[in-house]
Amino acid sequence: MEERKDANRNEMDTDDIELNGRSERDEDVADETDALDGEAGATDGGEDEEGCCETEAEDADGEDGQGEAPAGNEEEGGGKKFFKKKVKTDKKQDALKQKVEDLEDRVKRQMAEFDNFRKRTEKEKTAMYEIGAKSVIEKILPVVDNFERGLASISEEEKGNGFADGMQMIYKQLMTELENLGVKPIEALGCEFNPDYHNAVMQVESEEYESGVIAQELQKGYMYRDSVVRHSMVAVVS
Repeated sequence: MEERKDANRNEMDTDDIELNGRSERDEDVADETDALDGEAGATDGGEDEEGCCETEAEDADGEDGQGEAPAGNEEEGGGKKFFKKKVKTDKKQDALKQKVEDLEDRVKRQMAEFDNFRKRTEKEKTAMYEIGAKSVIEKILPVVDNFERGLASISEEEKGNGFADGMQMIYKQLMTELENLGVKPIEALGCEFNPDYHNAVMQVESEEYESGVIAQELQKGYMYRDSVVRHSMVAVVS
């Protein structure tokens, strides 16, 4: 009985030793497994860190790319702004140029109108002056006719006295002033009849002049500058 107990004890001790050995091997295996897991974790951590670094690098590159894109946009936007500004400036210059041309055209038109008005006014003044002068000359011409009739009626004996000389001097002064104003007598005697200057009141026979020539001057005609104040009253050879 004691031998069996000792044998059982020995077997139990052997089992305990085997169990302890197994336990120690299991613990060693567990430690080795943990160590391997730690290395794997470290490796994964490194890979994760490298991935993170790569991700950060890509993010940085993306940010750099995004940073460069706005620069291009800014240049493009600046070009558009410059083009728009240039277009506006050109439009303003064209508008100003058109306005200047319109003002110049308006000034030229006004100057032309003023020049026409000045010329028209001068013509009207000249015409009014000529009309007034003609009216005065027409009223003076009968006085001249009377002077001529009076001087023609003076006899040869009376021509030397003071009265006749005074009449002659007054007549000469009057004709000089009329000539200075542009009044001159129309030539008639011995000239060909011209209805623009002569007024034929009768026809006569004449051996001295040919047909159509003025043989007598019944009343002297006068011109004021280039216009007729009074036609000559004449007799024309038939």
